[in-house]
Amino acid sequence: MTGQNPLNMDAESNQGYLYSTNASLSSNLANRRLTDITLEALPLTGKSVIDIGCGDGTYTIEVYDRGKVSSMVAGDVADKAIRIARDRSTERNIQYHVNSAYEIPFDRQTFDVAILRGVLHHLDDPIRALKEALRVARMVWVIEPNGYNPGLKFLEKFSRYHIEHQEKSYAPAWLDRWVESLGGRVTKRVWAGFVPMFCPNWMAKTMKFIEPVVEKVPLVNRIGCAVYSFAAVNKTPSR
Repeated sequence: MTGQNPLNMDAESNQGYLYSTNASLSSNLANRRLTDITLEALPLTGKSVIDIGCGDGTYTIEVYDRGKVSSMVAGDVADKAIRIARDRSTERNIQYHVNSAYEIPFDRQTFDVAILRGVLHHLDDPIRALKEALRVARMVWVIEPNGYNPGLKFLEKFSRYHIEHQEKSYAPAWLDRWVESLGGRVTKRVWAGFVPMFCPNWMAKTMKFIEPVVEKVPLVNRIGCAVYSFAAVNKTPSR
């Protein structure tokens, strides 16, 4: 998305995105889980990391602080969000850039890890962005809404937020095939999260309580979990 997109408008009016700034309990619980699974799945200590589509920097900062990375670069097409991210980062050594996910201004395999957290489903050409991520990093970590979740599909059709922000989800099998088509391979898969954003507090607390069970039960996690996450690498790494 480019120009005055809904996320840029959120950043301007709310001084950050609706799901991260002055966020509800459900949004905080849902997004905290995404940071947790990132840190659980990836050995980030001492790694160079690029956060592609970093938005207002909330989760970039979380990964920087908790992941003990050696260096961090972040970029987003929403210039207002990048301004907020820079302000929030204070003295942290995070470099921010206003740039498209389709054209990242770094050489091949500059980074150890590229993170695409909830980015691909907002783009007109997600495969192109995934290809660019695989170009600039040795490993790519993707978090996307779980396209197998029927509740999520319902929200995409009837939730005002989902409609206004053009939210959508892809089947995990599609994402896996995209990686294969780009000459990559998926090395790790994680289905996680159960709390939907913007739901009442009582519902968020109840769903958070049963979330560990949903995540652990085979097949149930593939249908019930909120997100599908995976790590991918190029089949033939550059020398």
